[in-house]
Amino acid sequence: MFHIVLFEPEIPPNTGNIIRLCANTGSHLHLIEPLGFDLDDKKLRRAGLDYKEFAAVKVYATFADFCEQVKPTNLYGLSTRGQQTFYEVNFMAGDAFIFGPETRGLPKTMLDELGEKNVLRIPMQANSRSLNLSNTAALVVYEAWRQLDFKGGN
Repeated sequence: MFHIVLFEPEIPPNTGNIIRLCANTGSHLHLIEPLGFDLDDKKLRRAGLDYKEFAAVKVYATFADFCEQVKPTNLYGLSTRGQQTFYEVNFMAGDAFIFGPETRGLPKTMLDELGEKNVLRIPMQANSRSLNLSNTAALVVYEAWRQLDFKGGN
């Protein structure tokens, strides 16, 4: 299916919600260290409920480690700095969606490496800062899955 990559996530309930998202969409969750919490954090467990056993979650020391081990079809970074919206892309199974830390987003160096066509944004009202991380992940994953006619779902 798809890969959701959280680069240096900071807030446990967001990651817990994304674990639930992965369990319900067949996506895989990849966490890039350092993490702003322990994987046994009570808030993480509460948000993810008992879904962790149904979701594939893996932790990597670096983003390069993730790329080397997973070899995603395409890499897309989500950022308010993106020039195109995620609705303008034709997604493929195996694509990876990269989300930055909640307080600062993806580093500019990573966005530059991905290239302008692979940095996507969510449409918002002018002067809005950003959406919640788990909401953004849900929007993107469900649009990508919709494009694949919800293959594997019911």
